[in-house]
Amino acid sequence: MSLIPSNDPEDTPRPEDAPGTETSAGQDRAAPLRRIPNIGHALVFVCFTAVLLVLLELILAALGRSPGAVHGGVTTLLRPKMQIALLATTYLTTLFAAWFFYPLLWQRRFLDGLSWRWTVARNQAARLVPLGLLLGMTMQAVTYFITPPKSLPVDDFFHTQTDAWLITLFGTIVAPVFEEVCFRGFLLPAFAIAYDWLSLPRTAGARARWQTTTTLTPAALIFSALLTSIFFALLHFQQVAHLWAALLVLFSISLLLTFVRIKTGSVAASVLVHGAYNGFVFLMVIVQTGGYRHLERMTR
Repeated sequence: MSLIPSNDPEDTPRPEDAPGTETSAGQDRAAPLRRIPNIGHALVFVCFTAVLLVLLELILAALGRSPGAVHGGVTTLLRPKMQIALLATTYLTTLFAAWFFYPLLWQRRFLDGLSWRWTVARNQAARLVPLGLLLGMTMQAVTYFITPPKSLPVDDFFHTQTDAWLITLFGTIVAPVFEEVCFRGFLLPAFAIAYDWLSLPRTAGARARWQTTTTLTPAALIFSALLTSIFFALLHFQQVAHLWAALLVLFSISLLLTFVRIKTGSVAASVLVHGAYNGFVFLMVIVQTGGYRHLERMTR
């Protein structure tokens, strides 16, 4: 199991990347810089996304094109296409800005700093994609025992065939990439690094070890996995009408995605699983509605 807060240019995890393995100061002279992304980097990423989203929403509201309206504390989606465009623009703009900004801080490429490692994901795609599909089937079986309300907020994206295909593309491509970069690329290592730093004994020996190693402790990984999964579930909480059972399902999905990220050392690997999982969920709706031609079947 390996999770490196500092990504190497190599796509394959090295032996010294495993938790508990040390690298010498001579082998890694820039070790302190390699503990990335840290909590500051993650906060900048999240705050930039939030500010950009609010700013775009205000601009649309000023133009009279707001995607939704709030009545009595309940948000009603008026323009699904506009909402999809809003989210896609926010996500892609954030990733584009991060691509140029973070290499200036990290002194390495953005994908290297995140442990993207596409080669690892590509080589294991034959296992990762079926894993995502299996996860989708399992969660569909689990949610069968959850009694949802007659309509969910996410149903607002399935009023027309065009809206349905747009949210399908967004949910299987754009959303998995952004969410995995955010949760498994930034927040997961950031929280783990912060945990290890706060629990570090204030001794010269401990400080020296911190400066000459880049590995994370199992306790830090567990803490970070739980915390990021809580945030992941809360992010999607409104989409499932605040059902606590659904929240637990989302939390479990995040834990599995985190396990894939840690086990493979690759954010791209968790993206493949996430995309396959979402793809299976949409596939079930596509089959149920005859390729989105009979959306009325969703309410039966």
